[in-house]
Amino acid sequence: MLKLRNVTKKFGELTAVNNLSFEVSQGQVFGIAGPNGAGKSTLYNLISGLYSFEGSILFNNKDISGLQPHKIAKLGISRTFQIPQTFPSLTIEKSIGVGNYFGSRDGFEPSYVDRIIDFVNLTDKRKKLTGQLNLLDKKMLMIGAALATKPAILMLDEPMAGSNAKEIKSLMELIKRINQDMGITIIIIEHFMKVLTELTERLLIIETGTEICCGDPVEVTSDPRVIECYLGDSHD
Repeated sequence: MLKLRNVTKKFGELTAVNNLSFEVSQGQVFGIAGPNGAGKSTLYNLISGLYSFEGSILFNNKDISGLQPHKIAKLGISRTFQIPQTFPSLTIEKSIGVGNYFGSRDGFEPSYVDRIIDFVNLTDKRKKLTGQLNLLDKKMLMIGAALATKPAILMLDEPMAGSNAKEIKSLMELIKRINQDMGITIIIIEHFMKVLTELTERLLIIETGTEICCGDPVEVTSDPRVIECYLGDSHD
């Protein structure tokens, strides 16, 4: 479904992503992890069209390399960001409506917006201004706005960051429902390895933009190279 072939991105002398190749299959939950500065968010920026790069990215066998972000979104790739961004003066329903209006290939559908608001458990707060939301609700809103574009692939960038155990459980349950009930392929960057081993079918570890290993999450997290570069003492 999504194929990266020899993707490289340099910022001057710094190589942020180094000759990276991997594939994500339809219906899969694919995880990406690595230490800070490994190039994970840069990789998302390449897939979503924010930066130019060397190599190629194919989505459903169509080369999307060099396409503008809004065109990639229209094709069916949506994403969230590490720090939730909202329109503080808009309500939840209008914010999710913006995602549907500008991102969906099918045009604006109020009934679909209603469905998404309910799906992310924000129905009781739909008239609330987004600037008044707590962190968890902002994350749910950001995911809802991305879902409103009707993506085939949803890319989540550290959705658990700053969350407590209860919030992490709620987010994990939502991600599972997005994948299983909506049939959306998910790529997730995350630091919590327990989250990745529970959610994902394949896990890619990168360091300084280079693949360390990729495969079954349990096997990957047991790999000595991964323990050395990323997990360290926390693995024990």
